[in-house]
Amino acid sequence: MLILPWPPSLNHYYRRIGARTLISREGRAYREDVCALLAGSGPRKPPVGGRIALCMDAFPPDRRKRDLDNILKSILDALEHAGLYEDDSQIDLLVIRRCECIEGGRLVVRVDAFPVSVCPICGARVNPN
Repeated sequence: MLILPWPPSLNHYYRRIGARTLISREGRAYREDVCALLAGSGPRKPPVGGRIALCMDAFPPDRRKRDLDNILKSILDALEHAGLYEDDSQIDLLVIRRCECIEGGRLVVRVDAFPVSVCPICGARVNPN
């Protein structure tokens, strides 16, 4: 389980400069923050080509209306950049759940091998058949 800061929305993650689209300063800073947080958790061996399930509990920083899908690109790219997995195309199950607001916001992220043996939402055992 990883506890990460609230990411910038997709609306703030990219910037257009002429014909080019770049990751914004805010987006690059977020990626660096995630890399620094994961660097303290010791060496990781990303699953090369392995299929994964990624589940997130999103604790927004305030009660403003938000689309949860607007935070996905920044967090998935940051986790890939930090070496948690080789490429986000490995994700076969992606679950994001909105939780209560907490000051500053937070994401709780779990990465498991896919297929999963336990439901990421309710914790019930999953029948492999």
